[in-house]
Amino acid sequence: MSKVQITAEPGMPHIVITQEFDAPRELVFRAYTDPDLLVRWLGPREQKMTIDRFEPRDGGRWRYTSVGPDGVEHGFRGVFHGDPTVDGILQTFEYEGMPGHVSLEKTVFEEHDGRTLVRGLAVYQSLEDRDGMVASGMESGVRDGDERLTELLAELVSR
Repeated sequence: MSKVQITAEPGMPHIVITQEFDAPRELVFRAYTDPDLLVRWLGPREQKMTIDRFEPRDGGRWRYTSVGPDGVEHGFRGVFHGDPTVDGILQTFEYEGMPGHVSLEKTVFEEHDGRTLVRGLAVYQSLEDRDGMVASGMESGVRDGDERLTELLAELVSR
């Protein structure tokens, strides 16, 4: 079972997310880079995600939309920087409802004894942007996604 930790230190324009999964890092990396798997775990459980574009390579773009039970659609987009590998992923992230407020996200995968530690660092353009992300309810989405990813990895490991 994953234990997600979300840290937003006062006065610092970044968020650190740490998760641990009972799965090899190649499989965890695949869950982050295979669009068929990504839609099964990313974001809140009650929302349906559709991937419009997903090009995990240097300069590749991504865009997905998430629709909640209320029918409201939220769009997100970004660009990959460098080629994603099992060592890590570097990308930008932008919520289309707040254009121009772009964060840079680095995700690192470390394997220890068959378990994978995932460390994510999101750096924002300002403290206000970081605080806006925290206030948006992102924590519940991260926690829900963490539970969903734990379930998906357990399913994939048992195959």
